[in-house]
Amino acid sequence: MNRNSKYFLVDTSVLPEVFIKVIEVKKILSTGKIKAVNEAVKEAGISRSAFYKYKDYVFPFYETSRGKVITLFFVVEDFSGILSSIINQIALAKANILTINQNIPINGLADVTISIETQGMVKDIKEMMDEISKIEGVRRQEILARE
Repeated sequence: MNRNSKYFLVDTSVLPEVFIKVIEVKKILSTGKIKAVNEAVKEAGISRSAFYKYKDYVFPFYETSRGKVITLFFVVEDFSGILSSIINQIALAKANILTINQNIPINGLADVTISIETQGMVKDIKEMMDEISKIEGVRRQEILARE
């Protein structure tokens, strides 16, 4: 990539299918189940040349976040164990928790901010956040900042 590269965050619904397929091939290869590019592109349904043309330019959000500090924000119901459940999901993703800040609950809801370092993560951010959203009592979640 050249020094003047610009990056955009784009919803997958408007991307050409080839970009999505390139990400799929990368994911297949990263799992280790299929090691050969020929087999992975066949599995994803794109040509080898299309994969090689775009592989250095198309990345899922989480891949560009590797080794970064990400600040997560949650609104949670005030009951025992909810913060522990969130922390457990972060631990399962192998993210390194740097800071945790929980405000005093008001009207039964508390704001929680957690900063994580993503270097050793085994799940992508979206997958981890999806798992956290399934925790009973998590009312809202978002990524506040990315360093």
